[in-house]
Amino acid sequence: MHNVLILCTGNSCRSIIGEALLNHLGTGRFRAWSAGSQRTGQVNPGALAILQEHGVATAGYYSKSWDSLSDTPFDLVITVCDNAAGEACPLFSGKALKAHWGIADPAHVDGSAEEIHAAFAKAYEQLHRRIDKLLALPLESLDENALRTALNLIGSETP
Repeated sequence: MHNVLILCTGNSCRSIIGEALLNHLGTGRFRAWSAGSQRTGQVNPGALAILQEHGVATAGYYSKSWDSLSDTPFDLVITVCDNAAGEACPLFSGKALKAHWGIADPAHVDGSAEEIHAAFAKAYEQLHRRIDKLLALPLESLDENALRTALNLIGSETP
């Protein structure tokens, strides 16, 4: 079982979606958590709605600080902040293998209900594609450098 931390600043949208999706799709092979360096304290309703729309369980997910997970040994830490938008990603100092999968934050989208929903749908789809690629990796046969390269390639995909 591979322990994965999906990390962003607020832990209200993207990291929650990633945590729920990886737990949903990677059952038995992965265990995911999410956290934030400056958690908002609540999960964005749009994140819960998009997960429910796709049949992904949402019970038990909540916004938490990475300090609450300090005793959990992680194999992988994936940041999902969007550097292109000038959003600073938190730095994780543990020994886990780190990768960056920048996803635009749907919580910062202004507009109609349809435009906001579309932003959450886009974040969901990007995370789903990337998690599918993670699940397809032969983790047991990759050395650390090959895995780092593969994770970074997954994160560098263009939408």
